[in-house]
Amino acid sequence: MNTKTEQKIWSRDEAQSKAAAVKQAGKRLVFTNGCFDIMHAGHVAYLQEAAGLGNFLLVAVNSDDSIRRLEKSPARPLQNEFSRSRVMAALSFVDAVIVFDEDTPKELIADVMPDVLVKGADYKIEDIVGAKEVLANGGDVKTIAFLPGFSTSAIEKKILEANR
Repeated sequence: MNTKTEQKIWSRDEAQSKAAAVKQAGKRLVFTNGCFDIMHAGHVAYLQEAAGLGNFLLVAVNSDDSIRRLEKSPARPLQNEFSRSRVMAALSFVDAVIVFDEDTPKELIADVMPDVLVKGADYKIEDIVGAKEVLANGGDVKTIAFLPGFSTSAIEKKILEANR
C-alpha cells in the first residue's frame, strides 16, 4: 500500500491531536462525512468544493457496521471500510480520512471541532449533526449542492437491473 495514502488515514485516537495541530498551523479545517460506498463524479465534485472552503479537508467515512444500521440496502456496504477509506485517502484534495463507527459523527465533530462543517444541500443547516456545536465555537456550516444524476443508490439499482 502507498505509504503517503496510509499516512492520511487517522485512527480515532489520533484525530483530536492531529486536528489541533492542523489548526495550530493556521490551516482552516473542513470536515465532512458520508458512506462513500461507490466513489462517483458526484462525490468528487462535492469533495473538491468542500476542500475549497478551507486549507485542510478531513473526511469521516462511516464504518461498515454504521452503514448497516443506516439500512440503505441489504447489500450495503458494497465495499468495506478498508477499501472506502483508502480510495478516499488517495484523492489529492483530501488531506485526512477517519472511519467512525457511531450512527452519527457528533462525537468526532466535537473531538476535532472543525472550522467548517459541510454536508450536502439535501440537509437544512439546523438539521446537520454537529452544526450547533460548530457554530457556537465560531465555525461555519455550509451545504453543497449535489451534481445532478449521481448517487450510489442509483448505481446500485442500475447494477442490479443489469444482472436480472
